[in-house]
Amino acid sequence: MMQFELWKRVLIWAVCAAGIILSLPNAFYTRVEQANDARAAIEKTGATPELEAQAARWPSYLPSDLVNLGLDLRGGAHLLAEVRVADVYKSRMEALWPEIRDALRNERAAVGTIRLQPSPDDELRIRISQPEGMAKALEIVRGLSRPIQSLSGVGSTDIVASGQGDEITVKLSEAEKLATDDRTVRQSLEIIRRRIDEVGTREPTIQRQGTDRILIQVPGIGSAAELKAVIGTTAQLTFNPVVSRGTNPDAAPGVGNKIVPAQTEKGVYYTIESVPVVTGEDLVDAQPSFDQNGRPAVSFRFNTSGARKFGDYTRDNIGSPFAIVLDNEVISAPVIQAHIAGGSGIITGNFTVEESTNLAVLLRAGALPAGLDFLEERTIGPELGQDSIDAGKLATGVAFAGVLIFMTAAYGLFGIFANIALILNVTLLFGFLSLVGATLTLPGIAGIVLTVGMAVDANVLIFERIREELKTAKGPARAIELGYEKALSAILDANITTFITAVILFAIGSGPVRGFAITLGLGLITSVFTAIYVTRLLISSWYDRRRPKTIEV
Repeated sequence: MMQFELWKRVLIWAVCAAGIILSLPNAFYTRVEQANDARAAIEKTGATPELEAQAARWPSYLPSDLVNLGLDLRGGAHLLAEVRVADVYKSRMEALWPEIRDALRNERAAVGTIRLQPSPDDELRIRISQPEGMAKALEIVRGLSRPIQSLSGVGSTDIVASGQGDEITVKLSEAEKLATDDRTVRQSLEIIRRRIDEVGTREPTIQRQGTDRILIQVPGIGSAAELKAVIGTTAQLTFNPVVSRGTNPDAAPGVGNKIVPAQTEKGVYYTIESVPVVTGEDLVDAQPSFDQNGRPAVSFRFNTSGARKFGDYTRDNIGSPFAIVLDNEVISAPVIQAHIAGGSGIITGNFTVEESTNLAVLLRAGALPAGLDFLEERTIGPELGQDSIDAGKLATGVAFAGVLIFMTAAYGLFGIFANIALILNVTLLFGFLSLVGATLTLPGIAGIVLTVGMAVDANVLIFERIREELKTAKGPARAIELGYEKALSAILDANITTFITAVILFAIGSGPVRGFAITLGLGLITSVFTAIYVTRLLISSWYDRRRPKTIEV
């Protein structure tokens, strides 16, 4: 058992070499990060001399994966947002009205004329001129209901209709409201993630908290205000027919219409139809561009369904104004000059280049289904993060030095072998963290410090067992062999139980707890590998060369 076959020696040293190479970029963190950012910018916008020079700071043939620094180490922005789920109810009701109107029109002989009445945001009130046809009207409206696609809503429908006198009231069912709330938060979570990914930040934390809140932590971003500018805009783009243009925001818009302000014309308000012809949900692409006058703009392209609706409307309404509405503000109201059949167009306005780029990002990522209320806003400066890094380095250095001195003093030459394995252990740990793209937080540094302390446990068990075997007058080779064999079960039991704890922490924990679990779990794996294989290979190689008659441990 003291002898290692050649392929085993090669494999062990190959793993150690791979860990050293993978961890190398972290020793030049700033340089590698700047080179990576430059290469990403070159792929996105094209090469420039400055970007090429920055990319050349780290050779492309070397690994460039880094251990990502968390919010508490790198600085960044922290937001806790509450999703206004009730906003979706109004949109659902507005979208439902044309469907109900068309269905009732087909039975005009029974129900008479149909008029939409003023109503709260979460319901529709519809008046019919023939109250004796109420039963027929309710049958038609209830026939438009759909089963709820939710476990909590099995056997329920999405709308509830009731009638009193000549007025029909249509509401969302309670089961549908619960399902809608859940879908809204899930959709908001995904859209926020896509928007942040578009900006190119590294390792954001975006997770749901409770029923209607979302936690957002983005390392490396300048401030909470900057983060809000990216995700706080709902970016609901609609294309609505224009009824009139005026200066009185309090004028009566009429049933089925609404008044919205112009974004770039102060004091100007447009009366538009509430139901849009096309929405941003039909967009498949949006890119920053320039109009015919060289001013920043945003070009867009619809999917097949949106292109057909957009084309049909422009064909039938040549000469009429058409409002492009973003978040309830008219950013442009051009007159339709010709039939637009291609499903693409351009949004012009008083944009800067940065504003057109941000708008394109928001439109590509999709519209938030509801507004957000920010309950917590915190900006963590990089100086605080650097203080944490410095404190972590100091703690790790002190622990490392203490362990090295103790092992050398307690076990002599064998302790030096254990120290070499410990250095390789930490190197392998950083290599694996870089490989999997893990995020290192302050608790993660605590996990590394704990790993340093625990890493020599296995070696202590082995060396103490070797000491006991030497006392029974066995030869050095046999004592070393038995020391490793008899200590193996204790080493595996201790590390497996701790590894299970790390897995549980990772599974049920969040944020800092998961960071601690990752470094602890990977540290256990590297510790067992270096203790069982690396130190054994070092001792075996030394023994083969020296062949001592006696050894001291």
